[in-house]
Order: sequence, then C-alpha cells, then structure tokens
Amino acid sequence: MRFYIHVQETPNPDAVKFISQYTVKSEGKGNYRTREEGEHVPLVLRLFGLDGVQGVFLFDNYVTITRDPAREWDALSNEVIDLLQEALPEHDPDYSDPTSDTGGQSREDLTPELQGISDILDRTVRPYLAADGGGLDLIELRDHVLYIKYQGACGSCPSSAGGTLMAIQSILRDEFDPDLSVVDVGGAGDFMFSGY
Repeated sequence: MRFYIHVQETPNPDAVKFISQYTVKSEGKGNYRTREEGEHVPLVLRLFGLDGVQGVFLFDNYVTITRDPAREWDALSNEVIDLLQEALPEHDPDYSDPTSDTGGQSREDLTPELQGISDILDRTVRPYLAADGGGLDLIELRDHVLYIKYQGACGSCPSSAGGTLMAIQSILRDEFDPDLSVVDVGGAGDFMFSGY
C-alpha cells in the first residue's frame, strides 16, 4: 500500500525526519542508537537493516533517521520511504519499550524541581526540538547543574551542542534558577556553559 511520506531535513546534516499519516509511537518516544536497543520493535530492526542507518527516533507520527555520514541521503531516503510504506500499516504504535533510552520519561518519575523545569521546556523548547526531529530528556538536577540528554536528530547535531544548549540554559536561568548550568551527557557532546 503506497501513501505519502513527507521528508523533512533537520538542522543536523546526518538526520532526516520522515512524517506519515500513521502513528509510530502512541505514548512517549523511542530513541534507538543501536540495533540491539530496538530488537523488540520489528520496525526499528528493519530500519537498522538498511545500510547506513545509525539511529532511529520514533515519536507521534514521524521517524527520524540518523545516518552514517559516508552514506548519501538520496539512496537512503528512498530505501527508508519504501520500507515505511511497507511496514507502517502493520506496525503497532502501542508497543512496550523496556530498552529505549527514553523510557517514556513520565512526570511521576521526576522530582518536583525537574517537573517545573520540564513544564518550562514543554512550553519553550521541546516543540522546536520535535519540529526538527528530536527531543531531550532530563537526567538529573544537582548543585545548580541540570544534566540533559538529546534524542533523535538533536543527539548528534552540532547546533544542539552549542546554540541550542545555550538557549535552554538562558531560558531556564530566566524562569527557574539564575545560577543554573546545563550539561548534555549524550551524543551531542559533553558541554557545560557556566555563568559569564
């Protein structure tokens, strides 16, 4: 069954967002950096079977693919579209996700301080990250340092490690704690921006 899949570039030259009419993840997000992390999700296993796929991010009605920079997008995009057109009608978006590094981070698992930060990010930052094919999880708040982990296209994007991280820090300093520093503990790099 053929259906339209919109292909959207992201700020990360190694990640592309594929948007369809089908829901790929009903609740939460699925962020898979290896085939083993996604072995319980047939769609993810098939995507990792394509030459050059280095990451798969599932959220709502889109799939973000991160590629090996040695693989050209033209051919890989066509392979991804063909696979999604074949697999999505049978894909179960309600699958359980015990191994994804997102774990479907729920508000109940966050401390009251992290819930407040999450509310600010939901309003100011996360919609933009989702539009670019990614997201972020809050890992820990300790001694005025917030540890985050980017997902999807944001996980290896150069702008996530610099401008986006600084923007997050600036927003949270204005709305939460003027002494806060934000550190990415994931793939975009281990960068820390402290006070000026």
